[in-house]
Amino acid sequence: MVKARGLVLVNTGPGKGKTTAALGTVIRALGHGQKVAFIQFIKSQETGESQFLENLARENTGCLHYARHGKGFVGKNPTQADRTLAEDGLELAVSLAFDYDLMVLDEINVAMSLGLLEPERVVGFISNKPLGLNLILTGRGCPQPVMELADTVTEMRDVKHAYRAGIPACPGIDF
Repeated sequence: MVKARGLVLVNTGPGKGKTTAALGTVIRALGHGQKVAFIQFIKSQETGESQFLENLARENTGCLHYARHGKGFVGKNPTQADRTLAEDGLELAVSLAFDYDLMVLDEINVAMSLGLLEPERVVGFISNKPLGLNLILTGRGCPQPVMELADTVTEMRDVKHAYRAGIPACPGIDF
C-alpha cells in the first residue's frame, strides 16, 4: 500500500490554542494506530502537556516519542545554550522523520523568530521530509517561507482573554 502524501500544518498567531490543537491531532493519529513524535522547543517541563506526554511515551514505547528541547522562557537575548537546545531538537526531528507518521514541532516558530534556528534550515527539513510524514509546526511568528510551504495555516487570535481581566494563568487551561 502506498502511503498518502503527508501534510504540513502550521498553527500560528498571537492567540491561545496552537499546541492544544496539535495535541488533538496527536490523539486522533494515535487512535488510528499511527506513530507520533512530539518535540517541544522553548517550553519547560512545568506544562501539563509535557508531563502527560512524558508519561504516555513511557507507557507506550514505540507509538509515541516525546522530547523537550528548551528550558522555558527565552528573552530577547537568547543564550548559546538556548540555540544549542533548539539545534539539537531540529537534528532529532531529522533523525526520527522516517520512523513516524506524524511529527509535531511545538513552538518551533518561536525558536525561529528568536533566532535560535535559521528558517532556511526548517524550510530545508520540510522540503526534504519523507513523503508520508505529516508535520505540524506551532508557535507565534511563523516565518513567511515556512507558511508558503505549508498545506494548511491556521492563525489563532484572541477575541477575549481572561488574563486581560486580571485572571492569572490556570493549570490545566493555560499550561
